[in-house]
Amino acid sequence: MRILRIAALAGLMGSTAAAGTLTEGKPYDGTVLKALLVKSSQFEAQQARLQDFTDRTGIEVQIDYVPFPNMREALSAEMIGGTGYDIVAVMDQWVQSMDMLLAPIDEMVERNNLDLADYPKIHLDRAYIDGALSGLPIRGHIQLLFYRKDLLADAGVEVPATWDEVTTAGQAVREKTGVAGIALPYGKLNGQNLMVWYNLLWGHGGDVIDADGKPLFNSEAGVKATAQYIDYLRKDGIVSDGAAVFTEQDAVNSFKQGNSAMLPVWWWVRSQLTNPEQSKLTDAQIGIATLPAVTGLPPTTYTNTWYFGITEETENREAAMEFLSWVSDAALEKQILLDPALNEVVAVHKSNLTDPEVNARWGGMHEAAAVAIEHSPMIPYGPDWPRISEVLETAISSLASGASGDVAATLDKAAQEIAAH
Repeated sequence: MRILRIAALAGLMGSTAAAGTLTEGKPYDGTVLKALLVKSSQFEAQQARLQDFTDRTGIEVQIDYVPFPNMREALSAEMIGGTGYDIVAVMDQWVQSMDMLLAPIDEMVERNNLDLADYPKIHLDRAYIDGALSGLPIRGHIQLLFYRKDLLADAGVEVPATWDEVTTAGQAVREKTGVAGIALPYGKLNGQNLMVWYNLLWGHGGDVIDADGKPLFNSEAGVKATAQYIDYLRKDGIVSDGAAVFTEQDAVNSFKQGNSAMLPVWWWVRSQLTNPEQSKLTDAQIGIATLPAVTGLPPTTYTNTWYFGITEETENREAAMEFLSWVSDAALEKQILLDPALNEVVAVHKSNLTDPEVNARWGGMHEAAAVAIEHSPMIPYGPDWPRISEVLETAISSLASGASGDVAATLDKAAQEIAAH
């Protein structure tokens, strides 16, 4: 059967590097697919454009949205009981535990001419289970450094390129302006106090765990990285007041209320930072850069990726692959990125990360992300990851609060606790 490439969406010019194919003749006309997705404005923006897909294929898609806190439970129920979903959204940390739920899609990807090379390696690699591709990256978040252009200029400092320069710049800002140098999360909540720490750890040559889940973070590099992270709070005095118990949102609030000059955080937070109903800041005050690095090494970033996969039990596998081909199109992603009625920043395609129009709208944010993601290590998430993360965030929290004072001993204790299970 002859195959037709997806045409660019109406009125859209630009890259279609990852465009898939749809089958000519609407062989699945009348099929109704059921999708189980996490609640997301990006996915709702895709849903608003679904008529294009139905017009091309005759396939209808019914979507059930689940709030993030309930999503893993919903996926587990689907894996055990099978309630008839054809397509599911799965977060990277859960993929390896969903091998009974997700069908391999390698052959269908090849047949539909999907360009996997347009995905950053770190987004794509986590979709593999035992060497088989189990889904396509659709939603990806990247951490970047947001900073106050005006406050750094007033203090006479450049945007810090290294973690050592964070201390220098932060102290200069506080001395000159009275504003804290940087907002960081140290409190315990869903591993939020680990997400900047990972980058310090990688920068110093360390890692969290090996492929078998064995702790590596209590190495000499890990001790040095952790001490530096805690010193921002306990010694250098550059973080916001009260940061020992800050969650990620507390750090965001500190920055957008003008109480901190720098903020390492997910790129999706950008819309909060310039929302006049939430923030005192304006677009003109905010700059965006890669996270700092350790001197002499490239920057890294911590990522979070969501995949759309096809369920093992579906009777509509081919029709579901038609939907994955449509929804994974880089042109669709770009249309949403450029929609002036939306504030969607998510891009999982290299072609969109480096696209001039995308970067013109978002202040070069995606170019910075493209640089950072190129060199970012990948945490080998396994079935035991939730427990490992909980042990680690407890260790960081205890150091930040002063309940523990010895970095090496605290990390060794955490490693022993993880290894004991």
